[in-house]
Amino acid sequence: MAVYTEVSLDEAAPLLQSLGLGQLQTISACAGGIENTNYFVDTDQGRYVLTLFERLSFEQLPFYLYLMQHLAQHGIPVPEPQAITAAGAGPSGKAGDILLRLKGKPAAVVNRLRGRSELAPAPGHCAAVGQTLARMHLAGRDFPRSQPNLRGLAWWNETVPVVLAHLDEGQRRLILSELAYQNHVAASSSWQALPRGPVHADLFRDNVMFDGEGQDGAPEITGVFDFYFAGCDAFLFDIGVSLNDWCIDLASGAHDAARADAFLVAYQAVRRLTPQERALLPAMQRAGALRFWISRLWDFYLPREAAVLQAHDPGHFERVLRERVAHPHSVSH
Repeated sequence: MAVYTEVSLDEAAPLLQSLGLGQLQTISACAGGIENTNYFVDTDQGRYVLTLFERLSFEQLPFYLYLMQHLAQHGIPVPEPQAITAAGAGPSGKAGDILLRLKGKPAAVVNRLRGRSELAPAPGHCAAVGQTLARMHLAGRDFPRSQPNLRGLAWWNETVPVVLAHLDEGQRRLILSELAYQNHVAASSSWQALPRGPVHADLFRDNVMFDGEGQDGAPEITGVFDFYFAGCDAFLFDIGVSLNDWCIDLASGAHDAARADAFLVAYQAVRRLTPQERALLPAMQRAGALRFWISRLWDFYLPREAAVLQAHDPGHFERVLRERVAHPHSVSH
């Protein structure tokens, strides 16, 4: 986990009061995540998560926060940002604001989700994720704000030259050839015709919560969180990123057909893929692997200072990318 900005109970308490959330009782750093500083905060009225944003600016953040609010209002199980009350207006912001300020940094408070992450998912969990992702894509189509995927192709082109010095010859050949391939794909008419809208872009196992079963006996998703890599991009990129985590063997990066089929069948029961999407799915799975290999190399070799920071292994997504290149998998349903 990462704690870049240390916040005491006394420092956080006025912010929680400005939101009308009661008296702060406890505050503790959250495990997980490397981009922002997160704390679990409990008041006499409920349980919440306080986030201080370490990279994103005040100008960038409204897209993420209002997207979460939009999805919550459309029945998607996501954390809903809490707003300053009329009585709480002051240094943290004005009444109605969901983008807050704490210790000079942008901040937000959302309701804490019930349940737990499923780190060893079965096909049923993958089906639930596929269905929820499709619902998110449909719900986001009328979201009025727009922001590009800040970790998309332009960022890959900027960042690969920065990390090349830390790679061996075989790794350099792989990352440069894949980057060239993704630039080629992005220039195609098929890629440009892909359906687009707001995407989560980071829908990993630890960003989804489950709690028991729904009425149909299937695993019930109680929350999807960590939208701070979201942006407007091809929905298919979101699918590729998700398949690369939910539907592989983590040790080897190898494709898990049963879980992938369950995910894609459930997704298409809500939103049917277009012919262009079906054809480009292998390319977008490779794109998702490349994106996270680059970002993990960047975090590993060029880390920021933090009170507690555990960078993820960049070798994992190198293995995933090699598997996706060697064994492409398209939509079979």
